[in-house]
Amino acid sequence: MSNLSGKTALVTGASRGIGRASALALAKAGAQVLVHYSNSEKEADAVVAEIRKTGGRAEKVGADLQQADGPHLLAKRVRAIVGDRLDILAANAGISKAASIEDTRIEDFDNLFAVNVRAPFFLVQQLLPALCKGSNIIFTSSLAAHASVGELYAYAATKGAVDTLVKHFASALGPRGIRVNAVAPGVVETDMSNFTKTEAGREVTLAMQALKRVAQPEDIAPVVAFLASDDARWITGQTVHVDGGSKL
Repeated sequence: MSNLSGKTALVTGASRGIGRASALALAKAGAQVLVHYSNSEKEADAVVAEIRKTGGRAEKVGADLQQADGPHLLAKRVRAIVGDRLDILAANAGISKAASIEDTRIEDFDNLFAVNVRAPFFLVQQLLPALCKGSNIIFTSSLAAHASVGELYAYAATKGAVDTLVKHFASALGPRGIRVNAVAPGVVETDMSNFTKTEAGREVTLAMQALKRVAQPEDIAPVVAFLASDDARWITGQTVHVDGGSKL
């Protein structure tokens, strides 16, 4: 297991799904974890309680990342807790919306880019003073950025933007000793992928994967913890596919 003792971590969108699993994995590895939420405060409280129950350290921190000033407010609240050093930023928060090209609304398109692209960009910007040599940033990309998966055109475009940011941020921040990577899950059984709970949805998912089961958030979280650790010290600018061999 990766050793993150003495490290501080912020996980956005950590009240459920992959974010929740990542927060628990980072805490299990020894990190102090800030559990971010936008609306699900009760769920965030439950994650904090679960971490503390096993002797870990955790705090909740709220901010609406759909709002233009959301990343700035979150960064301010995070720095009030951790001070001048943040070792790990897992920028996981995201939203999805399926729609045909004809039915995609401007409002939905803008909201997707606000949460999935604008928010992590400016969160990195605002947290740079606390990101030091040895810190690292882990974005959440998606299979949809690399392959056609349903009617996720606008969502896929946001994840393509994330993959681009990974490379450009890694290049820009490498001289400071900051690593930047992403994980790209396939279909994971979360609230964002409710169709996996139907028989038809499971059949579609299994048909495009080499490993014939539906992924759980706990399948993704250990890779986040690995990328956050010194074991991954020579990895930067990469999007790691964690998708059970999807769309091979």
